[in-house]
Amino acid sequence: MGKQGNGEAIANGLTSAELKRRGIAAIEEALEHGPVHLIKRNKAAAVVLTEQHYQHLQQQAVRAPMPATAALHWLLEVPPSERPRSKAAIDSELVTERDW
Repeated sequence: MGKQGNGEAIANGLTSAELKRRGIAAIEEALEHGPVHLIKRNKAAAVVLTEQHYQHLQQQAVRAPMPATAALHWLLEVPPSERPRSKAAIDSELVTERDW
């Protein structure tokens, strides 16, 4: 088990030193317990998955619903106001709203 930079333990972690020392055997052994977090300089740097787990995630991604419209796209689709306001008017309204 490795440590993360903030002192928090990382489940099923493998340090770069251990990986250099034991090679792929260390990864194969750790994969028996789930995804393996590769630790570099006391921080999680990567995650190694089994091919089966990776394929499962790929299938889930394909079936995932499309993301909702991004805020920028939503703003661009909003029609212009029929009664535009000046910057001074908007600033005045904001001051009034925020004056608790």
